[in-house]
Amino acid sequence: MTTFKETILSVRNLSTVFDTEYGVVKAVDGVSFDLRRGEVLGIVGESGSGKSVTNLSLLRLVPEPPGRIASGEILFRGRNLLEGDEEDMRLVRGSNISMIFQDPMTSLNPLLRVSLQIAEALQLHHGLGRKAAEKKAVELLASIGIPDAETRAYEYPHQYSGGMRQRAMIAMAISCGPDILIADEPTTALDVTIQAQILELIKSLSAEKTMSVIMITHDLGVVAGICDTICVMYAGRIVEKSPVDELFADPKHPYTRGLLDSVPRVDLGGGRRRLYSIPGAPPDLVNLPPGCPFKPRCDKAMDICGQKAPPEVGFDAVGSALSGVQAGETPFRTATCWLHAPEGRAS
Repeated sequence: MTTFKETILSVRNLSTVFDTEYGVVKAVDGVSFDLRRGEVLGIVGESGSGKSVTNLSLLRLVPEPPGRIASGEILFRGRNLLEGDEEDMRLVRGSNISMIFQDPMTSLNPLLRVSLQIAEALQLHHGLGRKAAEKKAVELLASIGIPDAETRAYEYPHQYSGGMRQRAMIAMAISCGPDILIADEPTTALDVTIQAQILELIKSLSAEKTMSVIMITHDLGVVAGICDTICVMYAGRIVEKSPVDELFADPKHPYTRGLLDSVPRVDLGGGRRRLYSIPGAPPDLVNLPPGCPFKPRCDKAMDICGQKAPPEVGFDAVGSALSGVQAGETPFRTATCWLHAPEGRAS
């Protein structure tokens, strides 16, 4: 396992809510994690688990109203991004932290040539003139594998294929040399071959530039091939954090096990094996059930699961639960589940 030393981003007890006519939706509920320089962190979970809202919150892009960041800290190099004004955040976006959005066709302006859209960030953050910025845009497109970049740079988004549009979004995101790249399901709607190329491109850019990456996806196959660490989200909360190899070898949370069992396996019965699906549906985030929100769908649920919220339990490098974690100490991995807590094991 790769060892990362410098922590570049620390998220502490982040909560983001949406005020609706039905009540307050807790889209992100007490999320905490660390991101180290050069690390690729995967955030996985079903649709509606809070993955995208978590990362929109990092850049303060949650629409207000109806959304608002209710509490928490987002510490980038020790500075709380929630304390600055909008002008401060405008300087951070693109320059220090960039984001690749889900659908490049709707994220790119159909009325502007691709070169102009990439050049805009260079003009804003690096002070380049228009011609110098467009020249740099062409170089960026060539560096990420756009063929005949000198010509294609001056075309419009509708003239690009899906894979080329995604590459153009990556070029825009890395144009100013950010410390952190957030990729929100960057392979959605792409065929398998292009998916592999995009993932390999992101991984190589991270290694080449020592750039940290947050990869948002519901596809465990994606995180297996690119990520160093995984956070599994459910109902707005992180239920398991683990190095990628350890999570696939020995998942600690029943929800993580359910996600892994839902992946087609050619080595277990081939096409004759019925694909597993987690029973039930995600909970209503306006009216969360008491205790653990996964209890109604969990095949290992106990009485205590419906009574009290489960604690976060730490594990050592061999997967054994720790009896306690000292202040300032970071466990090798964690799971928020009564199965591993002393009270749960005793019940």
